[in-house]
Amino acid sequence: MARIVMKFGGTSVGDIARIKNVARKVKVEVERGNQVAVTVSAMSGVTNQLVEYCTQVAPLHDAREYDTVVATGEQVTSGLLAIALQELGVNARSWQGWQIPVITDDAHGKARIMEIKGAELIRRMEQGEVPVVAGFQGVGPDNRTATLGRGGSDTTAVALAAALKADRCDIYTDVDGVYTTDPRIVKSAKKLEKVTYEEMLEMASLGTKVLQTRSVEMAMKHRVRVQVLSSFSEAPGTLVCDEDEIVEKELVSGIAYSRDEAKITLVSVSDQPGVAAGIFGPLADANINVDMIVQNVSQDGTTDITFTVGKADLGRALKVIKDKLHVPYKTIRSDKNVVKVSVIGVGMRSHAGVAQTMFKTLADKGINIQVISTSEIKVSVLIAEDYTELAVRALHTAYGLDAA
Repeated sequence: MARIVMKFGGTSVGDIARIKNVARKVKVEVERGNQVAVTVSAMSGVTNQLVEYCTQVAPLHDAREYDTVVATGEQVTSGLLAIALQELGVNARSWQGWQIPVITDDAHGKARIMEIKGAELIRRMEQGEVPVVAGFQGVGPDNRTATLGRGGSDTTAVALAAALKADRCDIYTDVDGVYTTDPRIVKSAKKLEKVTYEEMLEMASLGTKVLQTRSVEMAMKHRVRVQVLSSFSEAPGTLVCDEDEIVEKELVSGIAYSRDEAKITLVSVSDQPGVAAGIFGPLADANINVDMIVQNVSQDGTTDITFTVGKADLGRALKVIKDKLHVPYKTIRSDKNVVKVSVIGVGMRSHAGVAQTMFKTLADKGINIQVISTSEIKVSVLIAEDYTELAVRALHTAYGLDAA
């Protein structure tokens, strides 16, 4: 007997027929003798509609009341799934974040989970009950509903699995696992049987939309084994696990890309101590995340500083630079037509030449690299957006990832 948390995303519970399908999948696990808890998202499209309601009433609304409104999507789904399970003869009950409780900080709209008190759920699961938990929500120190930000139901599921000391967290979505790259671009992309926490974290942060980044961070911190599966097929999924569980590690596990990038260049900035702090400090104060950074020093004692921000933050970033920066510069340039392409793999730690293969492959295709950044298990480059598919396909082939 195992203890399993099953999480179903918005497309998996998109209508009543799909909710009934989810109930059947849960019943199968129960009949196998497993203790099961379920976490659900809102039905697809519902959260967007609730957000739109808030915006229509007041564009600058109270974040606490916003949370009260948008958290109801998951409440509806959890109740409906509990009813569907009861119809199948499964002892089930819905739980909202405040009832467990899922305790968060006070950052309404993007709260972080501080603690989940799982003792009562464990007691009920040992008695044969299936808790159906509303994802995406908890209760803050002000005793009010707090939501975790978009994609927060994945985080709820992993945190719940950690609190319940579950053997595994199964995340059901509209894809049947993690692939070496986007199968819509590369038809020969292969599904990975296993991937490490570190690789999945890089993939999630670099554009792979299978899992939400915070959920992978939490899984890695608490060593929760996560399996990615499809709600719409019985195909085996991908297990996200510790590196020790993977016997033979690939040099490169995947190619990721992100179109959510914008490039900013400050031209002719003084080359002196404190300049970088003077530029990136005000951006950090405005909660604008800066990703890739490159600096080119000129002979005249000035430097050009190029960096990337999220495409949605470009307008705010430019305004901060123009209004808040006390660092002199000649001019500012920005470009939204860029994409970040990344090569990821834990095998890089023990092999040289991975970056060289990437640079040569792109050069052979006539693709210019604008910015480079690296970590222990990834190399990322910024290129013109028009070359996205060409770059991804060429790199996928160059690292031997095409399916046989």
